Amino acid sequence: MSNAKNKYNVITLCGSIKFKNEFMIVQEKLTLEGNIVLTPNFFNNIKHEMSLETKKMLGEMHRQKIDMSDEIYVINFGGYIGESTKSEIEYAKENGKKISYLENI
Repeated sequence: MSNAKNKYNVITLCGSIKFKNEFMIVQEKLTLEGNIVLTPNFFNNIKHEMSLETKKMLGEMHRQKIDMSDEIYVINFGGYIGESTKSEIEYAKENGKKISYLENI
């Protein structure tokens, strides 16, 4: 049983999966700072091999991760924010989540 002082902040990482290295660096940094970090399920671009149903399921899973989180952390490397990430940011805003960014926007 954990008590309140042991409650860790939960952060979901959002961003383009093409930035795998940046995801790994941020995941390690945030974890060592005392956060529980949730990441995307895949870092290979296998979307073209997936059925529409599977893509939908993975999108729903990522939104559920956001629901479980206190905050999202956007990996906007080089200032890039794609359409999926924009939709995740909007979802987080609608649900009152704190939003942090790798690079200032």
